[in-house]
Amino acid sequence: MATQIGESTKVTLDLKTIGIIIGFTISLATTYFTLKSDIALAKELPEPVISRTEYDLKDELVRQTIMDTQQDVDQILEELEKIDERLYEIRKNQ
Repeated sequence: MATQIGESTKVTLDLKTIGIIIGFTISLATTYFTLKSDIALAKELPEPVISRTEYDLKDELVRQTIMDTQQDVDQILEELEKIDERLYEIRKNQ
């Protein structure tokens, strides 16, 4: 049969357990408020400044990546055309 919990139920905790519970609660509250203040401070800080040279380097990297991709696509198209021609020749000979 299940034990009923009510007003007359007695719970006994030793002093060590009570201390651990209180310490954990204080630690958790301290961590919460510290994080909350750090987030509020981070919202007020200015955004990092991106220098012109950094912007130019990133722009150049993006443009070079696009050009490399275009070269890869052109190469793939050439190979596809060769495959298509070979397939046409195979079907024509059958």
